[in-house]
Amino acid sequence: MSDHGDAGTPVTARAALFDLDGTLIDSEPRSRALWRRLFALHDIDCGEDMLAGFSGRRSREVIEEHLARFGRHATADQVREELIALNGEPDLPPVRLVPGADRFLERLRRNGVALAVVTSGGRSYANDHLTRCGIVGHFSTVVSAEDVTHGKPDPEGYLLACRRLGVAPGEAVVFEDSTAGLRAGRRAGARCFAVGQAARTPALCRLADHAVEDLAQAPLVGPAEPSRRRSGTGAAG
Repeated sequence: MSDHGDAGTPVTARAALFDLDGTLIDSEPRSRALWRRLFALHDIDCGEDMLAGFSGRRSREVIEEHLARFGRHATADQVREELIALNGEPDLPPVRLVPGADRFLERLRRNGVALAVVTSGGRSYANDHLTRCGIVGHFSTVVSAEDVTHGKPDPEGYLLACRRLGVAPGEAVVFEDSTAGLRAGRRAGARCFAVGQAARTPALCRLADHAVEDLAQAPLVGPAEPSRRRSGTGAAG
């Protein structure tokens, strides 16, 4: 991608689709700590490069990818139950709302943009954090891990969100912070924003149409004005 666009230039879209972890909520420190504890329980080495590859993906798919390392009698369901149990430990880093996210979501809703979350996390996880952070009411729908057969980078989740909102993928913009998520958005046919840390990572910026570190400074997003819509159509004879 050669041009990430001007942060002050309005973007025309009927819908905005958001990843959850790392995009709307700052959960990466907690997520990494959680995976480290799981692997440590089984005396499995877990480096930063490996953890970085988990970003944006469903936990079940990550576990299945590494299942052989947990021993020949381990099952994906058993390991996932361990992960869920560890998530309840009180000394894990807290999850916080990304600065500027609430104001940006309010601005989008005022502009008439339909909003959805497309997350690799489970439904209860997503609803819990959206509620705790006070932003659950902004979204018309939440697509979670249980709703799709194939997780990111497959576009299934973003395509499902578009169907639920009644928009074509080309009428939507996707906000993502991971390689898997940006690839999913592009494969769905939506325009993509690399946000947060992704906006400072050249390899991820190349997967996006726009890059913005802070959602509070993201460009105006909204449907096309009626005059602009008419200008692209010919008059009927």
